[in-house]
Amino acid sequence: MTTQIPETTTRDPYRNHPDYYRGRADAYDDSHTRTVDQMVVLMSMAIDYATLPYAHGYADRVSELRLEQDAVAPMEMEIAQTIHARKQGREKSTLHQRHRTHH
Repeated sequence: MTTQIPETTTRDPYRNHPDYYRGRADAYDDSHTRTVDQMVVLMSMAIDYATLPYAHGYADRVSELRLEQDAVAPMEMEIAQTIHARKQGREKSTLHQRHRTHH
Protein backbone atom coordinates (compact mmCIF):
# COMPACT_ATOMS: atom_id res chain seq x y z
CA MET A 1 0.00 0.00 0.00
CA THR A 2 1.32 3.44 -0.88
CA THR A 3 0.58 6.71 0.79
CA GLN A 4 -0.08 9.67 -1.41
CA ILE A 5 0.84 13.13 -0.15
CA PRO A 6 -1.87 15.71 -0.82
CA GLU A 7 -0.87 18.32 -3.39
CA THR A 8 -1.47 21.24 -1.04
CA THR A 9 1.48 20.23 1.13
CA THR A 10 3.92 19.97 -1.75
CA ARG A 11 2.89 22.98 -3.84
CA ASP A 12 2.95 26.62 -2.85
CA PRO A 13 -0.52 28.07 -3.51
CA TYR A 14 0.88 31.56 -4.19
CA ARG A 15 3.49 30.74 -6.82
CA ASN A 16 1.12 31.63 -9.64
CA HIS A 17 0.13 34.99 -8.17
CA PRO A 18 1.86 38.12 -9.54
CA ASP A 19 2.21 39.58 -6.02
CA TYR A 20 4.37 36.59 -5.03
CA TYR A 21 6.94 37.60 -7.65
CA ARG A 22 6.66 41.28 -6.71
CA GLY A 23 7.55 40.31 -3.14
CA ARG A 24 10.53 38.26 -4.32
CA ALA A 25 11.69 41.11 -6.57
CA ASP A 26 11.44 43.63 -3.75
CA ALA A 27 13.40 41.33 -1.45
CA TYR A 28 16.03 40.92 -4.15
CA ASP A 29 16.31 44.70 -4.49
CA ASP A 30 16.40 45.18 -0.71
CA SER A 31 19.21 42.63 -0.40
CA HIS A 32 21.57 45.08 -2.11
CA THR A 33 21.03 47.84 0.45
CA ARG A 34 19.92 46.06 3.65
CA THR A 35 21.15 43.28 5.90
CA VAL A 36 19.21 40.05 6.20
CA ASP A 37 18.22 41.03 9.75
CA GLN A 38 16.77 44.30 8.47
CA MET A 39 14.90 42.37 5.80
CA VAL A 40 13.38 40.11 8.46
CA VAL A 41 11.86 43.23 10.04
CA LEU A 42 10.50 44.33 6.67
CA MET A 43 9.16 40.83 6.12
CA SER A 44 7.19 40.99 9.36
CA MET A 45 5.69 44.30 8.25
CA ALA A 46 4.81 42.83 4.87
CA ILE A 47 2.90 40.06 6.60
CA ASP A 48 0.76 42.68 8.37
CA TYR A 49 0.30 45.22 5.56
CA ALA A 50 0.80 43.57 2.16
CA THR A 51 -1.10 40.86 0.36
CA LEU A 52 -0.44 37.33 1.51
CA PRO A 53 1.18 36.26 -1.79
CA TYR A 54 3.51 39.30 -1.65
CA ALA A 55 4.51 38.55 1.94
CA HIS A 56 5.06 34.90 1.06
CA GLY A 57 7.31 35.80 -1.90
CA TYR A 58 9.30 38.26 0.21
CA ALA A 59 9.65 35.69 3.00
CA ASP A 60 10.79 32.98 0.59
CA ARG A 61 13.59 35.18 -0.74
CA VAL A 62 14.66 36.25 2.76
CA SER A 63 14.79 32.58 3.79
CA GLU A 64 16.95 31.80 0.76
CA LEU A 65 19.29 34.68 1.62
CA ARG A 66 19.62 33.41 5.19
CA LEU A 67 20.48 29.92 3.94
CA GLU A 68 23.03 31.36 1.50
CA GLN A 69 24.56 33.41 4.30
CA ASP A 70 24.74 30.38 6.59
CA ALA A 71 26.46 28.35 3.85
CA VAL A 72 28.98 31.01 2.84
CA ALA A 73 30.12 32.16 6.30
CA PRO A 74 31.98 28.93 7.24
CA MET A 75 33.75 28.89 3.87
CA GLU A 76 34.85 32.50 4.26
CA MET A 77 36.12 31.72 7.76
CA GLU A 78 38.15 28.77 6.45
CA ILE A 79 39.73 30.96 3.77
CA ALA A 80 40.53 33.67 6.32
CA GLN A 81 42.15 31.14 8.68
CA THR A 82 44.26 29.75 5.85
CA ILE A 83 45.44 33.21 4.77
CA HIS A 84 46.21 34.13 8.38
CA ALA A 85 48.17 30.90 8.85
CA ARG A 86 50.19 31.54 5.70
CA LYS A 87 51.11 35.01 6.90
CA GLN A 88 52.36 33.54 10.18
CA GLY A 89 54.13 30.61 8.52
CA ARG A 90 51.95 28.08 10.35
CA GLU A 91 50.17 26.57 7.41
CA LYS A 92 52.38 23.47 7.29
CA SER A 93 52.69 22.98 11.06
CA THR A 94 51.10 19.91 12.64
CA LEU A 95 49.22 22.04 15.16
CA HIS A 96 47.56 23.98 12.35
CA GLN A 97 46.67 20.77 10.49
CA ARG A 98 45.15 19.25 13.64
CA HIS A 99 43.12 22.41 14.26
CA ARG A 100 41.73 22.35 10.72
CA THR A 101 40.63 18.72 10.98
CA HIS A 102 38.74 19.25 14.23
CA HIS A 103 36.66 22.23 13.02
